[in-house]
Amino acid sequence: MEKANDITQVIIDTINYIFESLFSSIDNNLYSVLDNITFISSNILNDKNFGNIFGTSTTNGILLIANSLLLAFILYYSIRYLLSHFTYRQTESPSSFIMKLIIYGISMNCSFFILSFVLDLNFNISLAIRTIGENLLGKSICFSSLITSINSNMSINTSSLNIFSLDGLIKGTLSISLLNLVLSYSLRYIMIKVFILLAPFAILSLSLNSTSWFFKSWIKNLFALLFIQIIISLILLILFSMDYSNNDLLSKFVYIGGIYALIQANSFVREFIGGVSTNISQSFKNFNMFKK
Repeated sequence: MEKANDITQVIIDTINYIFESLFSSIDNNLYSVLDNITFISSNILNDKNFGNIFGTSTTNGILLIANSLLLAFILYYSIRYLLSHFTYRQTESPSSFIMKLIIYGISMNCSFFILSFVLDLNFNISLAIRTIGENLLGKSICFSSLITSINSNMSINTSSLNIFSLDGLIKGTLSISLLNLVLSYSLRYIMIKVFILLAPFAILSLSLNSTSWFFKSWIKNLFALLFIQIIISLILLILFSMDYSNNDLLSKFVYIGGIYALIQANSFVREFIGGVSTNISQSFKNFNMFKK
């Protein structure tokens, strides 16, 4: 009987050691990564390869294709305007079309600088929220310091973790949620880059009334992806501003609620203003439906 108990204890200690190593690795690596992929500024555009893909001038990259489409738009309007004299179908005046083409053509070729300004503006708003929290609370409002706050306020020690205790269960839930956050925000990071590459085409689409819907859809999705950053800053500010008690079970579940709110930030924004989904579980669900 005593031998069986010893074997059981060895198994429990081994399981605890495995999870201690896993949670320690997550704490030491992923939270700092989250800060980099969540709080996005114009630095996202400084990648040399990305800049070459976007186009360093009107003669290369995406800008070359967009400027070629500009000529296609002129040809399309010319044919449509000519046919309107035979079909008597109303169309916009040439002066109005030329004026829009000039304005949006210039904006299209300056879209890299326009997007740099928008990204920095959004970053500065989220930074201002976090800076207010740092000044008021004396804490760094970021993911890299969140795990320290969780472990200290909830008395979770990964060096003596018991996965079969309530604290161990809570710690496991938080770590799994963190992996979900990394995947979700990584997807958001990639989608922002995709919508940046679509910027010249979106701006050019305003030249014609029949294609302006593309710009409206593009701006709504890009704005939603960027606005998530502000919501995340507010959630982090609330998490760091709350008064936690080491022996208060409610505080521990409030922390879990805060992490869940960070995971669902995209869903909140989508319900509020619309936009593309970066929720991993929802994305897999949509992918499975597509396969069927």
